[in-house]
Amino acid sequence: MGMFVIDSPIGPLGVTVSGETVIGVHFGARVEAGPADSHPAADQLAAYFSGELTDFTVPVEMHGGSEFERAVWGEIAKIPYGEMVTYGAIATALGDPGAARAVGTACNHNPVPVIVPCHRVVGAGGKMVGFGGGLDRKRKLLELEARVALTRAWG
Repeated sequence: MGMFVIDSPIGPLGVTVSGETVIGVHFGARVEAGPADSHPAADQLAAYFSGELTDFTVPVEMHGGSEFERAVWGEIAKIPYGEMVTYGAIATALGDPGAARAVGTACNHNPVPVIVPCHRVVGAGGKMVGFGGGLDRKRKLLELEARVALTRAWG
């Protein structure tokens, strides 16, 4: 298991890996943790932030979490690039329409943010609420994806 740090438009990200598999992404990592070598996760994150990559293919392993949280993370992983889904829609998809708040908690516990895109989960009516990395980071990620999606659609 190892950790490296990449610089990004939303600040330094610490990436924990086990071989080729990503097992954690952490906001606000200290740069002293070590530079990113040519690991596929570092390359893919750099391509994502430059607008070249819209779908991560690096293997991810989600450790911990309750059965409900793991189910939420599975739903989050299905959200297409540049799109948003509400906490309530995820709760409904999991068969518990009243569990929007619990979905928010599960999003906050996501061990691999950005790659498993919890930033694409928003409040009712698209309202910007909650994000483990802070709303400013959430907004920047959504703006990046909207800009890239629009550029791809219109050339």
